[in-house]
Amino acid sequence: MPKLYFDSRRYADLPLHYGKVPPWLAERMRSLGGAIVESIVLEYGKSAVLSRLSDPFWFQAFGCVLGMDWHSSGITTSVMGALKGAVNYRSHELGIYIAGGKGKHSRNTPEELKRFSDKTGLDGNELVRSSRLTAKVDNNAIQDGFQIYMHNFVVTDEGEWTVIQQGMDDSSGMARRYHWHSETVKSFIETPHTFIYGKNQGEILNLTDKEAGTAKSGILELVTEKPSVIIPEVRRLILPAHHELKAEDVNLKRLGSVLALAHDTGLRDFESLLLLEGVGPRTVQSLALVSEIIHGTPARFSDPGRFSFAHGGKDGHPFPVPTTIYDETIQLLQTAVEKAKIGQPDKNRAIQNLHLVAQLVEQQFVPDEALFEKALAKERAESHHYGGRTVFGKARPPANNGQLSLFD
Repeated sequence: MPKLYFDSRRYADLPLHYGKVPPWLAERMRSLGGAIVESIVLEYGKSAVLSRLSDPFWFQAFGCVLGMDWHSSGITTSVMGALKGAVNYRSHELGIYIAGGKGKHSRNTPEELKRFSDKTGLDGNELVRSSRLTAKVDNNAIQDGFQIYMHNFVVTDEGEWTVIQQGMDDSSGMARRYHWHSETVKSFIETPHTFIYGKNQGEILNLTDKEAGTAKSGILELVTEKPSVIIPEVRRLILPAHHELKAEDVNLKRLGSVLALAHDTGLRDFESLLLLEGVGPRTVQSLALVSEIIHGTPARFSDPGRFSFAHGGKDGHPFPVPTTIYDETIQLLQTAVEKAKIGQPDKNRAIQNLHLVAQLVEQQFVPDEALFEKALAKERAESHHYGGRTVFGKARPPANNGQLSLFD
């Protein structure tokens, strides 16, 4: 079974957003999120789910595909809430369990982990210890002005775990997300993170830094385990303050190849598209981006905003959520997974190949900023055809209801 490794150290800024996910989107997020997780487990194994969740670029792209605001901190709590609802009732089948949550739900983590360990034979006390240590490190050993308010502990029935937690800085209106993966944690007190998501805002106290030996020498007298040294590779994902999605926020070559694959009639004779007979161009666009979320390599997620071209955003940026397309994507992916489990993999393989076909198109595609603006205009003009919705209401037909073409 092939493995894709998501193991690098990075951080990014997340503008703080408030508000709740509307019920019409929350249910779809649970359905599509669950289908994507099951697809990854089926193709790559449950460990691959944890390695992806521990990658901030993939995580942000995943939230965009699910219809969340493309650059906000709200992705963290909403995505983890949706996954917990989708995964836990099938934890015995998937071998994955999600504990914790936001606010008071985070305090239930120890009890939830002990219940899961009772069912699987894992060491519940050790899981609780790991959960508490990750929270203590990010709240106390790293004093960067962000107070942890959300903690999720994702664990497999084999004991591998990933932690996703988020802190808030009310004074700056920013949030910082911290990711951990047990496969890379050699010590809780020396460079343990797979990455920390947040902008450099000046000097901070970080007792987990490998250069902080002198500062923490007194503390280490209380620790019996000698820390090992991990040299991190630091990469930054700094998300902008502006709410709208701009051409500069995405890789136009990659986005353009997906749009061309879906909407250029001259390209619609690929075998993968023939196996999806009856699927319209707009659904192919969403499926191609979902395919990349499931099967893409780590380098493909450097511009997470691009994935909002699958299902828009609940706030209308870059365009309203096309609910009929969203539902068709869910139905197609769930059907493909179910057929693959009974030995009929053709449709699942066709969806898997979509992102590979898009990469072939990408090799010859010349990026065009005008195409980005045309694509946005087309999505907004035709949103009412696809059941477009935002938190403010349903999309209405524009005054000039003409059909727009991306590729003449």
